[in-house]
Amino acid sequence: MAKPLVAIVGRPNVGKSTFFNKVVGKKLSIVENVPGVTRDRLYADAEWCGRAFTLVDTGGLELKSSDEMWNHIKNQVEIAIDTADIIIFFTDSKTGLTIDDDEVARKLRKANKPIVLAVNKVDNYSPEVLYDFYSLGLGEPFAISAEHGIGIGDLLDEVVSHFGEIERYDDKEYLKLAVVGKPNAGKSSFCNRILGYNRTIVSDIAGTTRDVIDTPFTYKEKDFMLIDTAGIRKKKAVNEDLEYYSVIRALGAIRRADVCIIIIDAEKGITEQDVKICGYVHEQGKPSIIVVNKWDLIEKDTNTVNKFNQSIKEDLKFMDYLKTIFVSAKTGQRTDKVLDLAIEVYENAGRRISTGQLNDLILDCVRVSEPPSVNGKRLKVSFATQVAVYPPNFVLFVNETALMHFSYKRYIENSIRRAYDFSGTPIKISVREKEDE
Repeated sequence: MAKPLVAIVGRPNVGKSTFFNKVVGKKLSIVENVPGVTRDRLYADAEWCGRAFTLVDTGGLELKSSDEMWNHIKNQVEIAIDTADIIIFFTDSKTGLTIDDDEVARKLRKANKPIVLAVNKVDNYSPEVLYDFYSLGLGEPFAISAEHGIGIGDLLDEVVSHFGEIERYDDKEYLKLAVVGKPNAGKSSFCNRILGYNRTIVSDIAGTTRDVIDTPFTYKEKDFMLIDTAGIRKKKAVNEDLEYYSVIRALGAIRRADVCIIIIDAEKGITEQDVKICGYVHEQGKPSIIVVNKWDLIEKDTNTVNKFNQSIKEDLKFMDYLKTIFVSAKTGQRTDKVLDLAIEVYENAGRRISTGQLNDLILDCVRVSEPPSVNGKRLKVSFATQVAVYPPNFVLFVNETALMHFSYKRYIENSIRRAYDFSGTPIKISVREKEDE
C-alpha cells in the first residue's frame, strides 16, 4: 500500500518545522535522509501507532520580503492541496487568527480532503485559547506545543484516524508505471509513444486526488496503468517554487507506483534534479528503469553508450542495481522494450529465495570471506531469512549487531545479487541479534 502523504501547511513562523523535526526526530517516527535532497528535512517517512506515512514540511521557502508573503503562502497551500492526502493546518496561539489564516482556511475548505487544525505554541492550556479558531470552519482545533512536545500525540491520533478515508481506486490488477523526471525531459512524448503502441485503452481516469491522468492500457495481454507526471510546471510559479512543486509531484507518483520509469534528457545528461528523483525512488524501495530519452539527437561513436553509462553510475552510486535503456520517444526507437524491462524488474522485486537456499548462500559467503572482528570479538551469522518482497527484504540473525560492518553487509548484498537476479530493484538487509535459547 502507498503511504499517505501528510502535508504541514501554515503561515511562516507558526512552528511547522519545529513540529516536523519533533515528529521525525523521535522514536515515534523514522528514518533516513533521502539521497540527493538539497533542502534538509523537507520529506521524511514517519510512523505513529504502527501506521506509516510520509510527512512533508512546506515551510522550507525563504520569504524575501513581506510584500511577497501572501504569494508564497498561496503557492504552498496550492501545492499541499494538489498533492497531499491529509493536511495539518498550523496556526499560532500567540499571534491569534490573522487574515492570512482565514485565506488559507478558505482554500482548504474547498479541497475536499481531511484537514487537522493545529493551534501551536500553547504552553499552558486553557479552553478559551481555542475559541477563535473554531471560526475557521475546519473542525475541532488541537492545542499543541511543538517545541515542548505537548499535545502532539493527540494530534497524530487524529491524523492517522483519517487514513482509512483516503479514496484510492482498486488497482491490484494493474502494473502501475510512474513516468517521472524533470520538466522537458520528454515524459509526455514518451507516454504518447507508449500509448500508441499495441494499445487497448479502457478509459481515462482523472487521478484520484492529484492533477495527473492515470491511463490504463494493455501490452502483451498484461494490464498496465500509466501515471504521467507531465504538466508539473505552473505558469505563475517562481523558479524556486517550480523545483519544489516538481519534486513533490514526482514523490506522489513514485509512492503510488509499482515500477518507476525515470526519464533523463540525453542532451543535458544527468542533473542534480535527476539525482533527487532517483533518490526518492530508491528510498521508497521501488524497482526502476533509467530511460535516456532523445538519444536520436546525440552524435555517437563506438564509446558513446559506455561513457553515458559510466556517468550515470558515477552520479547514482546508491543505485548500482539500475537498469538503463537508451530511447527516442520521437522516433519510437526502443520504446517498446521499456515495457518488457518494466515487467522484468517488477518480477525481480517480487522474487523470493527459500530459507534453505538463502542460508546455504550465506554460509558460502562466510567461508569465502570471514566476518570482521572488533576488539577480538568476531561477528557470527547464525541464520538468514527473507521476510518481504517489493522490495526484497532479508533479515540476518547475528550474535551482536554492532559487529556488522557496513562493508560486510554490502558484501552479502552483492553475493545475493550475483546468485539471484535482483537487477532493477533495491533490496534491504536488516540485522537482528539472535536470542539465546
